[in-house]
Amino acid sequence: MEPPASIYATAAAYELAFGYRDFAAEVSALTTWATAASGRPPGSVLELAAGPAWHALEFADRGLDATALDISAHMCARARERASDRGIRLAVIQADMRDFSLGQRYDLVITMLNSTTHLLDTGDMVGHLRAVSRHLTDGGAYIIEMSHPADYLTPDRRTLAEWSAADGDRRVSVQWGSSHDSIDPVTLITAVSVTIDYAAGAAEPVTIEEVQQCRFWPATELAAAVRSARGLTVAGRYGSFDGTPLGSPAAWRMITVLRRG
Repeated sequence: MEPPASIYATAAAYELAFGYRDFAAEVSALTTWATAASGRPPGSVLELAAGPAWHALEFADRGLDATALDISAHMCARARERASDRGIRLAVIQADMRDFSLGQRYDLVITMLNSTTHLLDTGDMVGHLRAVSRHLTDGGAYIIEMSHPADYLTPDRRTLAEWSAADGDRRVSVQWGSSHDSIDPVTLITAVSVTIDYAAGAAEPVTIEEVQQCRFWPATELAAAVRSARGLTVAGRYGSFDGTPLGSPAAWRMITVLRRG
């Protein structure tokens, strides 16, 4: 399931575009939820579709045994580079999140930034959940961050479709989706138009334009996939990393906590 190459191959642009979040605060929330679901704090973590491994690196910096998995060789290389630059021990593995075998179990598995949108059908999701379950310790937690359903089902979007970021002489502008994109009511897949403009110092600016196939997973569809996969149960749902309820008007994400066993 190799994602469209351009965005994920241009690691510097991707990292600047999506690196604006408070990853330390998010890791604190993930730790709290995992501890509540498992009855113990996690000692090991696996981040799937990790990209530059923001969360895995923060966990590793806090002393956890951390692994980052991504299908993109470019993202894996960037994750290794960031870990080396910070002097942090991080295992990085190139693999497909639909089905993987690492020979190790973890107290916590996470998939962030709506990366499960690349699981395009129930078979993909069920296979993914079974692989996760095989890699969790008994009572271990799996936490998934997805888009809030309001972004798909109402005109009241909870997240921005356009934004920009800068760091020194580097600049990036992002347009994620357009008014011409529409969701297929049968498959729940949207052909999402993506444009990223990236400039760094005196180098020639780069424009990335592509269309990504992205699947919307409502809470009911996800719960059905969890039941089909077996081995996992829903332990909690949140609308943001500060614990906002999913049904609140202030909720901007759908974060699901699953427990093994």
